[in-house]
Amino acid sequence: MKGARAGGSPPTAPEAGPRITLYGIATSRAGRCGWAPQEIGLPYEHVPIHFNDGSTRTPAYRAINPNERIPTLVDGELVLFESMAINHYLADRYDGGLRPDGDAANARALMWSFWGNNEIENLLRPLLRNRLFLPEPDRDAAQGALAASQLDKPLRVLDDALAGRDYLLGDALSVADLNVSHGMFWLPLAGVDLAPFPRVAGWLARLAARPALQKTWGGAGPVLDPRDLRPRGEVDPRRGF
Repeated sequence: MKGARAGGSPPTAPEAGPRITLYGIATSRAGRCGWAPQEIGLPYEHVPIHFNDGSTRTPAYRAINPNERIPTLVDGELVLFESMAINHYLADRYDGGLRPDGDAANARALMWSFWGNNEIENLLRPLLRNRLFLPEPDRDAAQGALAASQLDKPLRVLDDALAGRDYLLGDALSVADLNVSHGMFWLPLAGVDLAPFPRVAGWLARLAARPALQKTWGGAGPVLDPRDLRPRGEVDPRRGF
């Protein structure tokens, strides 16, 4: 079974020196966008603005991202927000082995990215907020437990899809793996047992061992910074994260 790229056009060589600027922090969705250029070998400037310190709400930042969220990527005159769209752009423009090989593989990568957003991340948000990112007094244990139980179905779908392959598109890493997996590395920290999904657990372990991802994290795994805790009484479930 072939992977993300098996022949086709050669990778696009990055230009000398960073021309890309990425805004955001590794413990947010911006982390997947920091991971992609590390895999590609693409130089970039990292501006680690945080969702909790007001820096997403400055006039300068609103000028490039009126949503007041992270990440944002600037590549020359191109400005992009939405982390999965950013990664598909980086894979398509710079490749580095992340670009799917051909129209069918690209369609599957897009399918998995949309699936990850709809089936996984929509449940990660209440799970992680109520088990990790909210201060203890603001957590709703019932909401966290419900989200954890509802993850069983998409985790089973993913486990079945990984049968006989190391990565989502086959034998090689692609942008689809980055997009779907990134938030899932928090699952064990949030008390989700992956033992019933051994192929998912193995896939995450392979990805977590990649030097590019560890460089993005600054270590062997994601670490919750106390600054990442949401303010007491916050009501917007999508603010920044």
